Order: sequence, then C-alpha cells, then structure tokens
Amino acid sequence: MVRAVVCDLDGTVYLGGTPIPGSPEAIARLREGGVRVLFVSNNPTRTASDYADRLSGMSIPTRPDDVLTSGGVTARWLAAEHPDARVYVIGEQSLVGELLAAGVRLASDDDAPDADIVLAAFDRTFTYTKWERAHQALLRGALFVATNPDAACPVDGGGTIPDCAGVTAGLTATTGRALDVVVGKPSAIMAAAILGVTGTRASETLAVGDRVATDVELATANGFAGALVLSGVTTAEQAAALPDDVAVLGSLADLPAHLGLAQAAV
Repeated sequence: MVRAVVCDLDGTVYLGGTPIPGSPEAIARLREGGVRVLFVSNNPTRTASDYADRLSGMSIPTRPDDVLTSGGVTARWLAAEHPDARVYVIGEQSLVGELLAAGVRLASDDDAPDADIVLAAFDRTFTYTKWERAHQALLRGALFVATNPDAACPVDGGGTIPDCAGVTAGLTATTGRALDVVVGKPSAIMAAAILGVTGTRASETLAVGDRVATDVELATANGFAGALVLSGVTTAEQAAALPDDVAVLGSLADLPAHLGLAQAAV
C-alpha cells in the first residue's frame, strides 16, 4: 500500500508558472485519502519556503516541511557528515544561505584552494574565477560534491538553461576528477532524506515525475514504486522502454485512480 507520494515539480505539478490541469485536484485527493505528499526538487536555487509559497499560490496548500530541495538536503548532509570541513561553494546566494543556516563552514575566496570540499551547484553567477578556485582545491584533494546531476534546467516560457552537470563536467575536464558524491535525485542520500520526512518504508513510497534519469531512477534505485507522467520532457515512445513495474500516466491527474482513489470533485 502506498502511504507517501514523492512528487516532482516542474513538468509534473506545473509547467513554468501554470499548474498542469488536474494536478491541484489530484494532490488534494491524495491528501484526503491519507497519503503523505512530499514535493522534491533538484533545483538548489530555491528554498523549501520558496516552493511552498509558489505551490500555495497555485491552490495547492503547502508548508515548507512538505518540500525537500537538493540544496537543503545537501546543507544538512554536509553538516551531519562533514561538520568540520571547509566547503568552497559554486552556487547562488540562496544555497549559501542554506549552508550557513545549517552550520556548514564555508571557505573564503582566499582560502578556496585549501578547501576540504568543493560543492558544485546550478549557478547562474558562475565565473572563470570560481572555476579556477575550485580547480585548485580539487587538484589538492578536496572531496568533489554536487547538489544534483541535472544537465539542463527548464525555464518559464519553454526551453532550458545549463544546470549543475555543466559545471561539474568543466571541473572534471580540467582536473581529471570524477564526482565523489551527488546528493539530489536519484541518490541514496536523497532517498534517505525523503523517508526521514515521510516516516514510511521504501515499499510504501511512490516517486512520480516526468524525467527518467532522476524521478524514475529515484524509484528503481531505492526500492520505491515509480510512476512517470507524460506532461513534461519524456515522450510516450521513450516511456515504452521502461520496466513494466513503472506506471506511465498521462499526467498527475491520473495518479489517484492508479492508486485506487477516486478523483476529488472539482
């Protein structure tokens, strides 16, 4: 029995700033049926509070503790697993704020080459100077960590922009260093964080989203049930290659019926 649904956001609940038809009603029905709904995003540039506000504005009442982001999970993981490490961050100010709030020690620009950890993230303020500082730290043996594995990030109005994998690929190319740890979906770190919030077993948890490499893989790699929606980036032809135990749905609106819950009245 599914007791918790781990729900992707862009391409699953909404596209850009617009809810996908039926998604608010589907989430309401899941909640009415006693299913814990947890929203999970690999975007480290927005906080859980940011997403809670955005979803609530789409008639999906959401609290910050209904949301996990790769940035927030990374901050808590670093604080727990590497409490004394000095971390050099390639990332935006929102991520820096989450790291500081979690008690992570950040390396200054001057101390960056001697950092214990290089943390790479989606960063629209990425510069050659940041690249060079991280490059030097990695050559000196720093642990190489990424918030998420995504190559591109969808943007409002359609299309994509480069994401974290572009940053890490550049560092790998110049240093020969492969990533040591990736925190976001579909990692075991993210799966453990999810179960810590939902209080469910993996077998009682379903992950739903529009991307095979992150959302479906989160399910298959960590023992969750899985569902792919065709409202985002994956086509029906691509979905045909998925294992039989991964449900393929037109959109999130179809999930309550898939779980044996009638759709909420509109």
